[in-house]
Amino acid sequence: MPMPFRPAAVLFDMDGLMLDSERAFTDCLAQAARARGFNLPMSLWLAMVGGSDAHSRALLEAQIGQTASDAVQEDARARYDVLVEVGINHRPGVLPLLEWLDARGIPRAVATSTRNPLALHKLRAAGLLPYFDAVCTSSDVAHPKPAPDVYLLAAQRLGVAPAQCLVLEDSPVGVRAALAAGMTPIQIPDLIAPDAATRALGHRILASLGETQRFLEASFTASAS
Repeated sequence: MPMPFRPAAVLFDMDGLMLDSERAFTDCLAQAARARGFNLPMSLWLAMVGGSDAHSRALLEAQIGQTASDAVQEDARARYDVLVEVGINHRPGVLPLLEWLDARGIPRAVATSTRNPLALHKLRAAGLLPYFDAVCTSSDVAHPKPAPDVYLLAAQRLGVAPAQCLVLEDSPVGVRAALAAGMTPIQIPDLIAPDAATRALGHRILASLGETQRFLEASFTASAS
């Protein structure tokens, strides 16, 4: 079924949705941990996806202690910074979708759990920054996802009512933030497959950004008829 409304703005998560950064950073964390003799389960790294830096630090400290955690994170950040400098790979379909929205004059904003200035640097290095009218980060709000703060700020900066915003997210944490903001989310999972609790939220789940664009094209055609 098409969307029940034509969105006045589209809000994008960044890591794991537009950039293949979740996979890149979890790989860097695992490499840094192994270099110090910690062979930690993939489930730990996946539990960090979509959350804040403080949430990730707490999870790692609970496994290996604060001193080792600090060393692993410092090493992982250095490895990741090398990847950021050359530009994190795009997720498939992101550029065609952004160009399609731009051609139709639909405002776009980024709402990310990544802090500034890293968020802007990643978008700029990946060549995505010019596609957005606003970039909102966890540095700009009191509470990170799953609180709605960053999405509400994005809507405010675009001058669009939350109920008229479509949100594109990859993680359950981000979907909950969008729903809490009174917005309509579409989830495009990356590393984390939606579990039963996530599916019970009742939002739309699509396989890729390419499928998302085709869905929007069909929805816009239906709304115009």
